[in-house]
Amino acid sequence: MDLLPLLLLSLSLLLPLSSGEISQKLGVCYGQLGNNLPSPSKSVHLLKTLKAERVKLYDANPKILHALKNTDLQVSIMVPNELLVNISTNQTLADQWVHTNVSPFYPQVKIRYLLVGNEIPSSNDNKTIFSLVPAMRRIRSSLKSHKFEKIKVGTPLAMDVLQSSYPPSNGTFRSDLSGPIMKPLLQFLNRTKSFFFIDVYPYFPWASDPEHIKLGYALLKAKNITVTDPGTGLTYHDLLDQMLDAVYFAMKRLGYPDLRIFIAETGWPNEGDFDQIGANIYNAATYNRNVVKKLTAKPPLGTPARPGKVVPAFFFALYNENQKPGPSTERHFGLLYPNGSNVYPIDLSGETRVREYEPLPIPSNNEPYKGKIWCVVAEGANLTALGSALAYACGQGNGTCDPIQPGGKCFKPNSLVWHASYAFSSYWAQFRKVGGTCYFDGLAVQTIKDPSHGSCKFPSITLTSVGK
Repeated sequence: MDLLPLLLLSLSLLLPLSSGEISQKLGVCYGQLGNNLPSPSKSVHLLKTLKAERVKLYDANPKILHALKNTDLQVSIMVPNELLVNISTNQTLADQWVHTNVSPFYPQVKIRYLLVGNEIPSSNDNKTIFSLVPAMRRIRSSLKSHKFEKIKVGTPLAMDVLQSSYPPSNGTFRSDLSGPIMKPLLQFLNRTKSFFFIDVYPYFPWASDPEHIKLGYALLKAKNITVTDPGTGLTYHDLLDQMLDAVYFAMKRLGYPDLRIFIAETGWPNEGDFDQIGANIYNAATYNRNVVKKLTAKPPLGTPARPGKVVPAFFFALYNENQKPGPSTERHFGLLYPNGSNVYPIDLSGETRVREYEPLPIPSNNEPYKGKIWCVVAEGANLTALGSALAYACGQGNGTCDPIQPGGKCFKPNSLVWHASYAFSSYWAQFRKVGGTCYFDGLAVQTIKDPSHGSCKFPSITLTSVGK
């Protein structure tokens, strides 16, 4: 009788060792698209101050891997998208990649996952899409031949692999991907006991439809908002669970109900453009802290369709990265500023309770901006690069730059900055609805101050609701 408690204690001590790869440890995505970021060694130190226990790289940067040697951080590295086509048909290339990028560092660097490509099915490159699973097989074969069999192979996907996601029980993979890509991918992941890596951002569905999706539901802070799935009767209290279960049901529909999900990216932007709702420090901190609380809860909470299951996760991103293209939100997902200071305090271990943090700045853009917005040259823009950007904007046709031609209403003052500002505003006003952005490789910014002068009227966009 006295031996039973001791036996149970022994088993409980062994459990974390046998299921270490399914631990609740949270990590951070270490992106490098900035020209002002700290050194790898400083970055590794900063990861530790955040109490991160995992880190995901978007390549196999040797300087960063050297900095990660003999640390306790579990590491994920990535095979670049552009190599997949060649690797998929050439085992020697796969072997060379593993030999060059894994062998010099493992096991001193705790490489746990080797991710093949990034959001490959979201591209329009069919050749690369169809190379994905064959490339994953080649990489795994190479890991086995190097006797690195503890390293799992996966690939991060975006939510757009789903054709239907609402209600969650209706989760279905896109018809163009389901048979040729997703079925063999799920089979590979299941056979190798790996994870289904998925990027999950409640910010984007909420920002595109804030009238029907409540902010508190997206931020995991709703007290009295629930969504019931009519297909299962399951009740959802937050958008993250709803999105994760849509993925689960899509996998189940293809015959793989037991595959484990790993959140490859999640987060919320801490700043954005005038036409981007809800991107602020308050919401970013609230979302990320609530996700930490949820995913580190003991016992694990799981999701309504998978209660009690551990969901490991990486937060995006370590830094605000100033060279990421696209709208301003893309450059403002960081937990840290490039100088290493916190955008807002966060403890990824979950030991700090949400109510223990200092009050956050009150958000001012949780409602859509209504009014005119222009796109002009950013302060300190490189003049050489500006000339090329001006030529690009004017080269798109549609009379974009007619008023800044000699004799036109906006020709004077005859300066590069003036002409480029007009061209940027004109281009953006015309092409925004088909994907044109006010960015121009960092040379342009949005403004709500009318730059027009005299008879020269700058084109603008006028927002009346989200994204319109």
